[in-house]
Amino acid sequence: MQSSGQVSPKRVKGWLFDVYPSDFGEVAVWIISENGERVRLTDKFQPKIYVSGKQEDIERLASQFFSSQAVAAWNFAYKYAHPTDIEKSKVLEVALKDCRRTSSFTRSILIKGDYLQYEVHNCDLHGDRAYLFSHDLFPLAFMEVEAEKTGLKYTLLDSVESTDYAIPPLRITKLEVDIAKKGKIASFKDPIGKLVVTQADKQTAVDDTETEEDKLLKLVNAVETLDPDVILTHGGDSYLFPYLIHRATINNVLDKFILSRDNVPFVPKISHGRTFFSYGRTFYKAPTMRLFGRVHIDRSNTFVLNEADFDGLFEIARTCRVPLHTASRSSIGSSMSSLQFYQAVKDEVLIPRNKSIPEAFKSAYELLVGDRGGFVYEPQVGIHEDVGEVDFSSMYPVLMVKNNISAETVLCKCCPNSRLRIPELNYHLCEKRKGIVPKALELVVSKRLHYKRMRGEVQDSALKEVYDKRQAALKWILVTCFGYLGYRNAKFGTVDGHMGVCAFGRDTFLRAARMAEARGFTVIHGIVDSLWLKKENATIQEYTDLCEEVSQKIGVPLNFEGRYKWIVFLPSKMHPNIGVLNRYYGVMENGKVKVRGIEVRRRDTPRFVYNAQMEMIKVLASANDSKQFMEKIPAALKIVKEYRQRLLNGDVPIWDLIITKHLSKHPKKYKQRVSQVIAAEQLMKEGAQIHAGKNIRFLFTSAENKRHERRVKAEQLIENDVNPDTRKYLLLLYASAASLLSFSGYTAKTVYDTIRGYNRKRITDY
Repeated sequence: MQSSGQVSPKRVKGWLFDVYPSDFGEVAVWIISENGERVRLTDKFQPKIYVSGKQEDIERLASQFFSSQAVAAWNFAYKYAHPTDIEKSKVLEVALKDCRRTSSFTRSILIKGDYLQYEVHNCDLHGDRAYLFSHDLFPLAFMEVEAEKTGLKYTLLDSVESTDYAIPPLRITKLEVDIAKKGKIASFKDPIGKLVVTQADKQTAVDDTETEEDKLLKLVNAVETLDPDVILTHGGDSYLFPYLIHRATINNVLDKFILSRDNVPFVPKISHGRTFFSYGRTFYKAPTMRLFGRVHIDRSNTFVLNEADFDGLFEIARTCRVPLHTASRSSIGSSMSSLQFYQAVKDEVLIPRNKSIPEAFKSAYELLVGDRGGFVYEPQVGIHEDVGEVDFSSMYPVLMVKNNISAETVLCKCCPNSRLRIPELNYHLCEKRKGIVPKALELVVSKRLHYKRMRGEVQDSALKEVYDKRQAALKWILVTCFGYLGYRNAKFGTVDGHMGVCAFGRDTFLRAARMAEARGFTVIHGIVDSLWLKKENATIQEYTDLCEEVSQKIGVPLNFEGRYKWIVFLPSKMHPNIGVLNRYYGVMENGKVKVRGIEVRRRDTPRFVYNAQMEMIKVLASANDSKQFMEKIPAALKIVKEYRQRLLNGDVPIWDLIITKHLSKHPKKYKQRVSQVIAAEQLMKEGAQIHAGKNIRFLFTSAENKRHERRVKAEQLIENDVNPDTRKYLLLLYASAASLLSFSGYTAKTVYDTIRGYNRKRITDY
């Protein structure tokens, strides 16, 4: 039915908005029609999974399905049972009556075979994803849908390759909840204070004059009246919705507390979130609070939306064929996996339940040669002029596509005498078929290059911003794809391929550096895919000619990023004569300031220090060469003096001194009571739930106090009488200034000594 309650039409033209399992053996499909109506359709759907093993074993298994309540039909089919297979094999194809039975049915098959006899494939696809793949659809696809007796018939009027697509005007509503907390931290026991629903310029508020039951029901009415497509919250997954569900349960209105378009109430039992480890960092992911017919997006539980806004989210959902509510919460690796899964289904390659591709045996010498990262040139510490930066565009993804690197192509069984070889390792690559990984990446690489080109060509500022957000979202797919290739759980990943990409990268990087040196450039610094080249009085055309030569001969696009007025490469804090790869800052000729690795780029830098260092950089950025830079150092240090005085005078807001630290594990598992652990313990004492992977925000109150609990104060517990540790924040201020000027010998102490003419107190005092 339509959201207006009318009977759904037999034919509708519009955009696919939401898909999810509804009744037994059915899925609900929501379409936003051209005339703006929100139309609900239903379709029959029986997902297919596959079982492989010895022929006699799977035939015997099939004979048992006649009495199975979960199986709708079964047949034998020919598929590539494993990614590395060069021929199709006979497997058992099983159609299930309901997509929600997939997990339990898979488990029963594995138990029957003692987890050894059978392999189950394509069982990890969620119902909505399986439906999209089987109909070759993607979210926000423009199409025509016809309701027939046998089900829905789709006519796609769009393409996932399209870069000039239209998005329907979505109604986006922001939901905020004020809790009438009785203690220092809000809890589920506290009543609702105020509910605010905002859509465009229309705001609906439910205030304190209402009973709690009325507030909840008025929220339902407000959402029904506004009929949003997207409900935006902050903390909706982790706290806001679980809190509202709890309050609705207490007030006996849970069955009426419906915020979905579909008439589906919330489930009172809330699942727990999960903590996971990725790229050397611990993350916590709250459980998803799903709406049906609408999309709930939690601003504090979305990476893509924070990085690339709605345009980037839509691009990821379309390109990777991930439903909107999932795309907003998924890691980039999960979205990329969806793209690979679709490609596998299209190529008739079965998706393994567990990764089963082992790493090739290597001798100690082979490990020494092959198990290395990207090539780097150690930076020359100091300030430099006449330096230009060139950068390979999506270097590793392009190498993966160009050299056909995937689990089934590296050391393939069909081409042992292949002419395609990985440098240094001498591993052969398949010449007969293109791998799933490069096929999937090819689309992302080509679309991003198109968006970047269009961003530079269009004059419309709004369209320019759209293209920029789309390419930014796709950039994260490309950034992640290389690391994901070597991830232990990547279905189509391979450690040998991961090492191969590094080998190709080193070869490409060195060849580019040699071409630059042949043209008279000196490499000042280089890291994996970027080179900083110095040549006195070099013209822009010389840099451009170099990039064209490298791009043509190597086959990986090399771009000229710009020329610097000056650039500073900073030394190690431990070894002043040794440069650090990713610590530098500089100003390009077009005025763009580029910084890496210093305080303004760190997540744990308080706003007070961030502002001071940014003002110092702005003063230094007005210099046109290294001589002017050195002349402006006193003016930059004057900024430090001004910020110092503000802090001493008590003119810095407490909130500008808040520090954010990450919990890599649960506070109880730390051996040392570091600052974030102390703050976390304070919150736990007040009843807050703390998980590994969370960020803890706190204020230094007495950093050197022997009583640990007095060293910091958690942000949520700060009261009017709390005073910051002035000495601690002054030391952070001096350290940030010294960081910028460390190449010329400055330390935190010398920064203080330089400005101590303004105040003769010792650094040990402040």
